[in-house]
Amino acid sequence: MATSLGSTARTGEKCPASGVWEVVGTPSTTAPIAQGNIMPPYRNAAVTWKLKSYA
Repeated sequence: MATSLGSTARTGEKCPASGVWEVVGTPSTTAPIAQGNIMPPYRNAAVTWKLKSYA
């Protein structure tokens, strides 16, 4: 099943879809993350990432 825009993944999980991901909350950032990579922390903290667009 395809991962839909707006789907979320937590730091440490495998990225479910290649695309541009945005940190949920403030401060926020975006990052291109490839499917299968491990979702990174942001500012040395575990965060929730939301899929903004497909790569």
